[in-house]
Amino acid sequence: MPDLSLLPPSAAIDGSDLRIGGCSLTQIAAEFGTPAFVFDEQALRDRARAFADGLASRHPRSRVCFATKSFPSASMIAILASEGLGFDVVGEGELRIALAGGADPATIVMHGNAKSDRDIAAALDAGIGYIVVDGFDDIDRIERLATRPTPVLLRVSPGIESKTHLALATGGKSAKFGVPVEQVPEALARMHAAPMIEMRGLHAHIGSQILSLEQFEAEVEALASLGTFDVYDLGGGLGVRYETADVAPDIDHYLERLTAAAREHLGDSPELIIEPGRSLVAPAGLTLYRVLTLKQAGKLHVATDGGMGDNLEYPLYGQRFQPMVVGRFDEPEVLADLVGRHCESGDIVTPDVELRNPQVGDLVVVPVTGAYCFTMVNNYNGALRPPVIYCSGGLARLGVRREHPDELLAREMKIQPG
Repeated sequence: MPDLSLLPPSAAIDGSDLRIGGCSLTQIAAEFGTPAFVFDEQALRDRARAFADGLASRHPRSRVCFATKSFPSASMIAILASEGLGFDVVGEGELRIALAGGADPATIVMHGNAKSDRDIAAALDAGIGYIVVDGFDDIDRIERLATRPTPVLLRVSPGIESKTHLALATGGKSAKFGVPVEQVPEALARMHAAPMIEMRGLHAHIGSQILSLEQFEAEVEALASLGTFDVYDLGGGLGVRYETADVAPDIDHYLERLTAAAREHLGDSPELIIEPGRSLVAPAGLTLYRVLTLKQAGKLHVATDGGMGDNLEYPLYGQRFQPMVVGRFDEPEVLADLVGRHCESGDIVTPDVELRNPQVGDLVVVPVTGAYCFTMVNNYNGALRPPVIYCSGGLARLGVRREHPDELLAREMKIQPG
């Protein structure tokens, strides 16, 4: 029988079907179509509680802010807000999504390496918890636009070269994010002299899909070397398993090591903020596809009705997945490339993967797609953006509907000839 360990905890084989949160994936495909993002809602809630309760039990003055960029949907915000989480947003757009989902503005932190006047103004108007100053231009904008003292954090680039994909590393010496360590004294002096800026603490984020906890400990030590502050936002970045052979720290182990480092270097009194994204939502979600074609051309290509329109992880980062053919759980495996329907050779969901006797019309599940896949959905070749379905207690709830064909043209303007 197949390994279900990469699927959400509620995953269960039911004859020729697979259930998530008690819901039949065959029925979900029939009702909502494919491709579709499917979540185990209870798994989401359990992971949110594991972060929030685990951090609070180790460091009572703390806050968990979901990294909205990993799944920017008001439906996701609503679920996580009901579990008491705060949110980090990047710019005005994600702020609007968070507010639409019911996020308390006081729990919101705004990031962005290149914030516009509109971004800053939106944050000020909403009265969010903290604006994260990412450079001197942010200071200029807040000084110009703020009409009352505004709590801010200073994002520091700690010079840590993360052991992750180059595109996911954000804390190195040449990163576009944050203020280099040597410029921190000047930035602090500027903010302390600005009457409309209330400097509260430091922020750092060293990257994403990080599997070595030592790097987070080094981040804490780097921030401690810059002085004593009331707030330290340690960002996110904890990695997850995408394939059976992967090894990733669990939430408790991560929190234990992180808070121990904080006690050693920062003390017990500051507020600690963490910003999990991938590690919170990725394992709770999957993508459901249907096989459209099989083609033997040097190797077997198993083509689905999705692809790089809804999953750019392999094309951008080389991230592999471990898909499963629904209903063929005890059949022989074949080596194939699982590909998409888009008109590009790089449209690969995952290459050289063992699939159990896939046939045209079969459903294919790709686990661990709850982060960053929905984030980067697109209309390549006129593809319609997929729905999002939350499953719990045998009930499938639609969180985001499938895009309608008319919406592809909704922003087009008629240009008259001549």
